Amino acid sequence: MHQERAQNQGYIGYVLKRYPRFSETFVVNEILAHERSGLKIDIFALGPVEEAYFQDGIARVRAPVTRLADKQRSSEAYWTLWQQACQQLPDFTTRMSVLYSYSVHEVAQAIMLALAVQERGIQHLHAHFATRATTVARLAAKLSGISYSFTAHAKDIYFPYEKPTQIELKLRDALRAITVSDYNLDYLHSQSPVAADKVVRIYNGLDLAQFSYLAPVQRPRQILAIGRLVAKKGFHVLIDALDILRARNEEFSCTLIGDGPLCPTLAAQIQRLGLGDRVTLSGSRPQPEVKAAVQQAAMVVAPSVISEEGDRDGLPTVLLEAMALGTPVISTEVAGIPELVSDEITGLCVTPDDPLALADAMQRLLNDPALQLTLAQQARHCIEQSFDIDRNSARMREIFACAGVKYAATPSLLA
Repeated sequence: MHQERAQNQGYIGYVLKRYPRFSETFVVNEILAHERSGLKIDIFALGPVEEAYFQDGIARVRAPVTRLADKQRSSEAYWTLWQQACQQLPDFTTRMSVLYSYSVHEVAQAIMLALAVQERGIQHLHAHFATRATTVARLAAKLSGISYSFTAHAKDIYFPYEKPTQIELKLRDALRAITVSDYNLDYLHSQSPVAADKVVRIYNGLDLAQFSYLAPVQRPRQILAIGRLVAKKGFHVLIDALDILRARNEEFSCTLIGDGPLCPTLAAQIQRLGLGDRVTLSGSRPQPEVKAAVQQAAMVVAPSVISEEGDRDGLPTVLLEAMALGTPVISTEVAGIPELVSDEITGLCVTPDDPLALADAMQRLLNDPALQLTLAQQARHCIEQSFDIDRNSARMREIFACAGVKYAATPSLLA
Protein backbone atom coordinates (compact mmCIF):
# COMPACT_ATOMS: atom_id res chain seq x y z
CA MET A 1 0.00 0.00 0.00
CA HIS A 2 2.84 2.43 0.90
CA GLN A 3 4.57 1.65 -2.42
CA GLU A 4 1.35 2.34 -4.33
CA ARG A 5 0.97 5.74 -2.62
CA ALA A 6 4.58 6.62 -3.46
CA GLN A 7 4.04 5.74 -7.13
CA ASN A 8 0.91 7.89 -7.29
CA GLN A 9 2.39 10.90 -5.54
CA GLY A 10 3.34 13.81 -7.78
CA TYR A 11 6.95 14.99 -7.51
CA ILE A 12 7.93 18.54 -8.47
CA GLY A 13 11.23 20.40 -8.27
CA TYR A 14 10.92 24.08 -7.37
CA VAL A 15 13.80 26.18 -8.73
CA LEU A 16 14.46 29.51 -6.98
CA LYS A 17 17.29 32.01 -7.14
CA ARG A 18 17.38 32.18 -3.34
CA TYR A 19 15.43 30.38 -0.64
CA PRO A 20 14.21 31.44 1.79
CA ARG A 21 13.80 35.09 0.92
CA PHE A 22 11.86 37.47 3.15
CA SER A 23 10.23 39.37 0.29
CA GLU A 24 8.99 36.20 -1.44
CA THR A 25 6.19 35.17 0.89
CA PHE A 26 4.17 34.07 -2.13
CA VAL A 27 6.62 31.22 -2.80
CA VAL A 28 6.22 29.86 0.74
CA ASN A 29 2.42 30.18 0.55
CA GLU A 30 2.39 28.29 -2.73
CA ILE A 31 4.65 25.46 -1.59
CA LEU A 32 2.66 24.95 1.61
CA ALA A 33 -0.59 24.79 -0.39
CA HIS A 34 0.90 22.18 -2.73
CA GLU A 35 2.08 20.14 0.22
CA ARG A 36 -1.40 20.24 1.77
CA SER A 37 -2.71 18.72 -1.45
CA GLY A 38 -0.28 15.79 -1.24
CA LEU A 39 2.22 17.03 -3.84
CA LYS A 40 5.83 16.15 -3.06
CA ILE A 41 8.28 19.00 -3.59
CA ASP A 42 12.05 19.41 -3.55
CA ILE A 43 13.42 22.96 -3.48
CA PHE A 44 16.56 23.89 -5.40
CA ALA A 45 18.23 27.20 -4.48
CA LEU A 46 20.72 28.74 -6.90
CA GLY A 47 22.23 31.30 -4.51
CA PRO A 48 23.05 31.68 -0.82
CA VAL A 49 20.70 33.00 1.86
CA GLU A 50 21.27 36.73 2.39
CA GLU A 51 18.67 37.71 5.01
CA ALA A 52 18.17 37.37 8.75
CA TYR A 53 14.33 37.33 8.93
CA PHE A 54 11.96 34.91 7.23
CA GLN A 55 8.26 34.16 7.06
CA ASP A 56 6.89 32.15 9.99
CA GLY A 57 5.49 29.70 7.42
CA ILE A 58 9.03 28.54 6.59
CA ALA A 59 8.91 26.24 9.61
CA ARG A 60 5.90 24.40 8.16
CA VAL A 61 7.53 23.64 4.79
CA ARG A 62 8.44 19.95 4.60
CA ALA A 63 10.31 20.12 1.27
CA PRO A 64 14.05 19.57 1.55
CA VAL A 65 16.32 22.29 0.16
CA THR A 66 19.24 21.49 -2.15
CA ARG A 67 21.67 24.37 -2.59
CA LEU A 68 23.44 24.23 -5.93
CA ALA A 69 26.91 25.80 -5.90
CA ASP A 70 26.46 29.19 -7.56
CA LYS A 71 30.07 29.67 -8.67
CA GLN A 72 32.44 27.20 -10.32
CA ARG A 73 35.97 27.72 -9.03
CA SER A 74 37.58 24.40 -9.93
CA SER A 75 38.08 23.24 -13.50
CA GLU A 76 38.64 19.71 -12.19
CA ALA A 77 35.27 19.68 -10.39
CA TYR A 78 33.60 21.13 -13.48
CA TRP A 79 35.07 18.40 -15.69
CA THR A 80 33.96 15.74 -13.19
CA LEU A 81 30.42 17.13 -13.41
CA TRP A 82 30.47 16.74 -17.20
CA GLN A 83 31.70 13.16 -16.83
CA GLN A 84 28.81 12.41 -14.46
CA ALA A 85 26.37 13.87 -16.97
CA CYS A 86 27.76 11.70 -19.78
CA GLN A 87 27.43 8.61 -17.63
CA GLN A 88 24.08 9.24 -15.93
CA LEU A 89 21.91 11.43 -18.18
CA PRO A 90 20.31 9.61 -21.13
CA ASP A 91 21.27 11.03 -24.55
CA PHE A 92 23.41 13.70 -22.89
CA THR A 93 25.79 13.97 -25.83
CA THR A 94 22.82 14.70 -28.09
CA ARG A 95 21.15 17.13 -25.72
CA MET A 96 24.26 18.99 -24.52
CA SER A 97 24.19 21.42 -27.47
CA VAL A 98 21.53 23.39 -25.57
CA LEU A 99 24.25 24.45 -23.11
CA TYR A 100 26.66 26.13 -25.50
CA SER A 101 25.65 29.79 -25.18
CA TYR A 102 25.50 29.85 -21.36
CA SER A 103 28.05 30.64 -18.66
CA VAL A 104 29.94 27.87 -16.88
CA HIS A 105 27.98 28.72 -13.71
CA GLU A 106 24.58 28.32 -15.39
CA VAL A 107 25.73 25.16 -17.17
CA ALA A 108 27.04 23.60 -13.97
CA GLN A 109 23.84 24.33 -12.05
CA ALA A 110 21.75 22.95 -14.91
CA ILE A 111 23.76 19.72 -14.95
CA MET A 112 23.58 19.39 -11.15
CA LEU A 113 19.82 19.93 -11.28
CA ALA A 114 19.37 17.45 -14.15
CA LEU A 115 21.37 14.83 -12.24
CA ALA A 116 19.15 15.36 -9.18
CA VAL A 117 16.02 15.05 -11.35
CA GLN A 118 17.33 11.78 -12.79
CA GLU A 119 18.37 10.35 -9.43
CA ARG A 120 15.20 11.31 -7.50
CA GLY A 121 12.59 10.71 -10.17
CA ILE A 122 11.32 14.30 -10.22
CA GLN A 123 8.59 14.60 -12.86
CA HIS A 124 8.46 18.34 -13.56
CA LEU A 125 10.34 21.56 -12.72
CA HIS A 126 8.75 24.87 -11.81
CA ALA A 127 10.76 28.10 -11.49
CA HIS A 128 9.86 31.47 -10.01
CA PHE A 129 10.92 34.53 -12.02
CA ALA A 130 11.76 34.32 -15.71
CA THR A 131 15.45 35.11 -15.18
CA ARG A 132 18.22 32.89 -13.75
CA ALA A 133 15.91 30.36 -12.11
CA THR A 134 14.02 29.70 -15.34
CA THR A 135 17.25 29.61 -17.36
CA VAL A 136 18.57 26.80 -15.17
CA ALA A 137 15.21 25.00 -14.99
CA ARG A 138 14.86 25.07 -18.78
CA LEU A 139 18.36 23.68 -19.37
CA ALA A 140 17.93 20.99 -16.71
CA ALA A 141 14.57 19.98 -18.15
CA LYS A 142 16.13 19.69 -21.60
CA LEU A 143 18.99 17.56 -20.26
CA SER A 144 16.78 15.26 -18.20
CA GLY A 145 13.92 14.95 -20.68
CA ILE A 146 11.15 16.30 -18.45
CA SER A 147 8.91 19.36 -18.69
CA TYR A 148 9.15 22.70 -16.94
CA SER A 149 6.99 25.73 -16.22
CA PHE A 150 7.65 29.10 -14.63
CA THR A 151 5.97 32.05 -12.99
CA ALA A 152 6.78 35.56 -14.26
CA HIS A 153 6.15 38.33 -11.75
CA ALA A 154 7.22 41.91 -12.52
CA LYS A 155 10.91 42.84 -12.64
CA ASP A 156 11.62 39.73 -14.72
CA ILE A 157 9.11 41.02 -17.28
CA TYR A 158 9.74 44.77 -17.38
CA PHE A 159 13.31 45.46 -16.24
CA PRO A 160 15.80 46.11 -19.11
CA TYR A 161 18.50 43.66 -18.09
CA GLU A 162 21.92 44.11 -19.68
CA LYS A 163 21.85 40.47 -20.77
CA PRO A 164 18.63 39.42 -22.57
CA THR A 165 16.45 37.13 -20.48
CA GLN A 166 15.30 35.08 -23.52
CA ILE A 167 11.74 35.05 -22.27
CA GLU A 168 10.43 34.26 -25.77
CA LEU A 169 12.61 31.14 -25.90
CA LYS A 170 11.57 30.15 -22.40
CA LEU A 171 7.89 30.56 -23.23
CA ARG A 172 8.26 28.49 -26.37
CA ASP A 173 9.92 25.59 -24.58
CA ALA A 174 7.83 25.65 -21.39
CA LEU A 175 4.85 23.41 -20.79
CA ARG A 176 3.02 26.53 -19.58
CA ALA A 177 3.92 29.84 -17.97
CA ILE A 178 2.06 31.64 -15.21
CA THR A 179 1.87 35.33 -14.46
CA VAL A 180 0.29 37.05 -11.50
CA SER A 181 -1.98 39.72 -13.02
CA ASP A 182 -4.09 40.43 -16.08
CA TYR A 183 -1.89 43.50 -16.63
CA ASN A 184 1.15 41.22 -17.02
CA LEU A 185 -0.83 38.82 -19.17
CA ASP A 186 -1.85 41.55 -21.61
CA TYR A 187 1.72 42.83 -21.78
CA LEU A 188 3.17 39.40 -22.50
CA HIS A 189 0.56 38.82 -25.19
CA SER A 190 1.61 42.09 -26.82
CA GLN A 191 5.30 41.13 -26.72
CA SER A 192 5.29 37.46 -27.68
CA PRO A 193 3.41 35.56 -30.40
CA VAL A 194 3.55 32.36 -28.34
CA ALA A 195 2.23 33.91 -25.12
CA ALA A 196 -1.42 33.44 -26.03
CA ASP A 197 -0.97 29.66 -26.09
CA LYS A 198 1.41 29.39 -23.16
CA VAL A 199 0.67 31.99 -20.46
CA VAL A 200 -2.15 31.88 -17.92
CA ARG A 201 -2.95 34.31 -15.14
CA ILE A 202 -3.08 32.85 -11.65
CA TYR A 203 -3.08 35.30 -8.77
CA ASN A 204 -0.78 34.85 -5.81
CA GLY A 205 -2.70 33.95 -2.68
CA LEU A 206 -2.77 33.50 1.06
CA ASP A 207 -3.56 30.66 3.43
CA LEU A 208 -6.57 32.41 4.95
CA ALA A 209 -6.41 30.19 8.03
CA GLN A 210 -3.23 32.09 8.94
CA PHE A 211 -4.84 35.53 8.52
CA SER A 212 -7.74 36.15 10.86
CA TYR A 213 -9.83 39.23 10.13
CA LEU A 214 -9.92 41.96 12.76
CA ALA A 215 -12.22 44.89 12.02
CA PRO A 216 -10.48 48.30 12.05
CA VAL A 217 -12.34 49.83 14.98
CA GLN A 218 -10.86 52.58 17.18
CA ARG A 219 -7.35 52.14 15.88
CA PRO A 220 -4.64 54.74 16.52
CA ARG A 221 -3.72 57.17 13.75
CA GLN A 222 -0.85 54.96 12.72
CA ILE A 223 0.20 54.73 9.06
CA LEU A 224 2.16 51.61 8.11
CA ALA A 225 4.26 50.86 5.03
CA ILE A 226 6.10 47.58 4.44
CA GLY A 227 8.56 46.52 1.77
CA ARG A 228 12.09 46.48 0.47
CA LEU A 229 13.61 49.94 0.36
CA VAL A 230 13.98 50.09 -3.42
CA ALA A 231 12.83 52.65 -5.97
CA LYS A 232 9.73 50.84 -7.25
CA LYS A 233 8.15 50.83 -3.77
CA GLY A 234 7.73 54.62 -3.94
CA PHE A 235 8.52 55.28 -0.29
CA HIS A 236 10.07 58.65 -1.19
CA VAL A 237 6.61 59.68 -2.42
CA LEU A 238 5.07 58.53 0.86
CA ILE A 239 7.50 60.66 2.87
CA ASP A 240 6.66 63.74 0.77
CA ALA A 241 2.95 63.00 1.29
CA LEU A 242 3.48 62.74 5.05
CA ASP A 243 5.10 66.16 4.98
CA ILE A 244 1.92 67.50 3.36
CA LEU A 245 -0.19 65.88 6.10
CA ARG A 246 1.91 67.49 8.80
CA ALA A 247 1.53 70.89 7.10
CA ARG A 248 -2.24 70.35 7.33
CA ASN A 249 -1.90 69.82 11.10
CA GLU A 250 -3.04 66.21 10.91
CA GLU A 251 -2.03 64.01 13.82
CA PHE A 252 -0.37 60.77 12.74
CA SER A 253 2.66 58.54 13.13
CA CYS A 254 4.19 56.36 10.44
CA THR A 255 6.38 53.27 10.57
CA LEU A 256 8.17 51.92 7.51
CA ILE A 257 9.13 48.26 7.95
CA GLY A 258 11.82 46.96 5.64
CA ASP A 259 15.42 47.29 4.58
CA GLY A 260 17.26 47.82 1.34
CA PRO A 261 19.70 50.01 -0.58
CA LEU A 262 17.63 53.20 -0.27
CA CYS A 263 17.63 53.21 3.52
CA PRO A 264 20.23 56.01 3.83
CA THR A 265 18.47 58.10 1.16
CA LEU A 266 15.08 57.78 2.84
CA ALA A 267 16.56 58.50 6.27
CA ALA A 268 18.14 61.67 4.88
CA GLN A 269 14.80 62.71 3.33
CA ILE A 270 13.03 62.24 6.69
CA GLN A 271 15.67 64.30 8.45
CA ARG A 272 15.64 67.04 5.81
CA LEU A 273 11.86 67.43 6.11
CA GLY A 274 11.98 67.40 9.91
CA LEU A 275 9.78 64.29 10.15
CA GLY A 276 11.97 62.37 12.57
CA ASP A 277 9.39 62.64 15.37
CA ARG A 278 6.63 61.25 13.12
CA VAL A 279 8.30 58.66 10.86
CA THR A 280 10.27 55.59 11.94
CA LEU A 281 12.42 53.35 9.75
CA SER A 282 12.27 50.10 11.71
CA GLY A 283 14.28 47.82 9.43
CA SER A 284 13.11 44.29 8.67
CA ARG A 285 11.03 42.60 11.36
CA PRO A 286 9.89 38.99 11.93
CA GLN A 287 6.57 38.21 10.27
CA PRO A 288 4.59 37.80 13.53
CA GLU A 289 5.62 41.34 14.46
CA VAL A 290 4.62 42.58 11.03
CA LYS A 291 1.17 40.97 11.30
CA ALA A 292 0.63 42.51 14.73
CA ALA A 293 1.70 45.93 13.44
CA VAL A 294 -0.73 45.66 10.52
CA GLN A 295 -3.69 44.99 12.81
CA GLN A 296 -2.76 47.93 15.03
CA ALA A 297 -2.55 50.41 12.14
CA ALA A 298 -5.24 52.64 10.69
CA MET A 299 -4.02 51.81 7.19
CA VAL A 300 -1.30 50.16 5.14
CA VAL A 301 0.09 52.29 2.31
CA ALA A 302 1.89 50.81 -0.70
CA PRO A 303 2.85 53.86 -2.83
CA SER A 304 4.25 51.84 -5.75
CA VAL A 305 5.80 53.61 -8.76
CA ILE A 306 7.50 52.60 -11.99
CA SER A 307 11.25 53.09 -11.54
CA GLU A 308 13.45 54.84 -14.08
CA GLU A 309 14.57 51.41 -15.32
CA GLY A 310 10.97 50.26 -15.78
CA ASP A 311 10.86 48.04 -12.70
CA ARG A 312 7.47 47.90 -10.95
CA ASP A 313 5.48 45.86 -8.48
CA GLY A 314 3.26 43.06 -9.70
CA LEU A 315 0.78 42.50 -6.89
CA PRO A 316 2.52 43.28 -3.58
CA THR A 317 1.91 40.53 -1.04
CA VAL A 318 1.74 43.14 1.72
CA LEU A 319 -1.53 44.38 0.22
CA LEU A 320 -3.01 40.88 0.20
CA GLU A 321 -2.01 40.37 3.82
CA ALA A 322 -3.30 43.72 5.05
CA MET A 323 -6.62 43.23 3.28
CA ALA A 324 -6.98 39.74 4.74
CA LEU A 325 -6.13 40.97 8.25
CA GLY A 326 -8.74 43.75 8.19
CA THR A 327 -6.62 46.85 7.66
CA PRO A 328 -7.68 49.26 4.90
CA VAL A 329 -5.11 49.89 2.18
CA ILE A 330 -4.03 52.70 -0.09
CA SER A 331 -1.99 52.00 -3.20
CA THR A 332 -1.40 53.26 -6.74
CA GLU A 333 -2.47 52.59 -10.31
CA VAL A 334 0.65 50.59 -11.19
CA ALA A 335 0.71 47.29 -13.08
CA GLY A 336 -1.85 44.83 -11.65
CA ILE A 337 -2.52 46.66 -8.39
CA PRO A 338 -5.94 48.04 -9.49
CA GLU A 339 -7.06 44.42 -10.02
CA LEU A 340 -6.70 44.03 -6.25
CA VAL A 341 -7.19 47.55 -4.90
CA SER A 342 -10.34 48.73 -6.62
CA ASP A 343 -10.72 52.42 -5.78
CA GLU A 344 -13.36 53.09 -3.11
CA ILE A 345 -14.36 49.40 -3.12
CA THR A 346 -11.49 47.36 -1.70
CA GLY A 347 -9.22 50.32 -0.89
CA LEU A 348 -8.14 53.68 -2.21
CA CYS A 349 -6.08 53.71 -5.40
CA VAL A 350 -4.35 56.90 -6.52
CA THR A 351 -2.07 58.11 -9.29
CA PRO A 352 1.56 57.05 -8.76
CA ASP A 353 4.30 59.64 -8.13
CA ASP A 354 1.70 62.07 -6.77
CA PRO A 355 2.36 63.07 -3.13
CA LEU A 356 -0.68 65.37 -3.04
CA ALA A 357 -3.09 62.65 -4.17
CA LEU A 358 -1.55 60.24 -1.69
CA ALA A 359 -1.81 62.79 1.13
CA ASP A 360 -5.48 63.43 0.27
CA ALA A 361 -6.23 59.69 0.40
CA MET A 362 -4.45 59.19 3.72
CA GLN A 363 -6.17 62.24 5.24
CA ARG A 364 -9.55 61.00 4.10
CA LEU A 365 -9.01 57.54 5.54
CA LEU A 366 -7.59 58.84 8.84
CA ASN A 367 -10.71 60.91 9.41
CA ASP A 368 -13.42 58.52 8.21
CA PRO A 369 -13.80 55.46 10.48
CA ALA A 370 -16.89 54.31 8.58
CA LEU A 371 -14.92 54.26 5.33
CA GLN A 372 -12.12 52.32 7.02
CA LEU A 373 -14.59 49.64 8.09
CA THR A 374 -16.40 49.44 4.74
CA LEU A 375 -13.19 49.13 2.73
CA ALA A 376 -11.80 46.53 5.12
CA GLN A 377 -14.92 44.36 4.91
CA GLN A 378 -15.05 44.51 1.12
CA ALA A 379 -11.32 43.87 0.87
CA ARG A 380 -11.54 40.71 2.98
CA HIS A 381 -14.35 39.46 0.73
CA CYS A 382 -12.18 40.10 -2.34
CA ILE A 383 -9.29 38.12 -0.84
CA GLU A 384 -11.57 35.21 0.00
CA GLN A 385 -13.03 35.16 -3.52
CA SER A 386 -9.91 35.60 -5.66
CA PHE A 387 -6.75 35.19 -3.57
CA ASP A 388 -7.23 31.95 -1.64
CA ILE A 389 -3.94 30.10 -2.15
CA ASP A 390 -5.51 26.64 -1.89
CA ARG A 391 -7.87 27.41 -4.74
CA ASN A 392 -5.25 29.19 -6.85
CA SER A 393 -2.52 26.60 -6.33
CA ALA A 394 -4.96 23.91 -7.48
CA ARG A 395 -4.96 25.63 -10.88
CA MET A 396 -1.18 25.32 -10.94
CA ARG A 397 -1.46 21.60 -10.27
CA GLU A 398 -3.74 21.34 -13.28
CA ILE A 399 -0.78 22.57 -15.31
CA PHE A 400 1.53 20.06 -13.66
CA ALA A 401 -1.02 17.33 -14.41
CA CYS A 402 -0.61 18.09 -18.12
CA ALA A 403 2.95 16.77 -17.68
CA GLY A 404 1.64 13.56 -16.16
CA VAL A 405 2.17 14.64 -12.56
CA LYS A 406 -0.30 13.00 -10.19
CA TYR A 407 -1.55 14.60 -6.99
CA ALA A 408 -4.24 14.08 -4.40
CA ALA A 409 -7.01 16.14 -6.00
CA THR A 410 -8.52 15.23 -9.35
CA PRO A 411 -7.51 17.88 -11.90
CA SER A 412 -9.98 19.52 -14.22
CA LEU A 413 -9.05 20.87 -17.61
CA LEU A 414 -7.56 24.34 -17.67
CA ALA A 415 -9.88 27.01 -19.04
